[in-house]
Amino acid sequence: MQKEKIKELTKNSTMRVTKARSEILNILIDANRPLCYDDFDLSMDKATFYRNIAKFEEEKLINKFESDDKKWYFEIASAPHAHFICKACKKIECINDAKIELVGYLVESVTLKGICKDCFVSNHQ
Repeated sequence: MQKEKIKELTKNSTMRVTKARSEILNILIDANRPLCYDDFDLSMDKATFYRNIAKFEEEKLINKFESDDKKWYFEIASAPHAHFICKACKKIECINDAKIELVGYLVESVTLKGICKDCFVSNHQ
């Protein structure tokens, strides 16, 4: 149930969960990849969306990163992981099993770029 997921996600937060915030969080919870503003079908204007995104980021509920297309992508904050951006189809995937360790550094994000396995296979058959 989405209400339970949102309640769990925001349990340590000081913010009020409004209809707009629930709408954004529901979409992000259901997503299996990072989303940009264009991926959301919302009943709010762009300013409201970004104001809420900023609050989520401040509360450490979401992570964001900028892609080659100069758009910001958002996802529910989880264990640190890498992202892969396909140069052919522009798809962005989470890579949860990549083990990247740099001793003495605090790594906040890793973005890998190249050709995804789907595009690679279709171009080499």
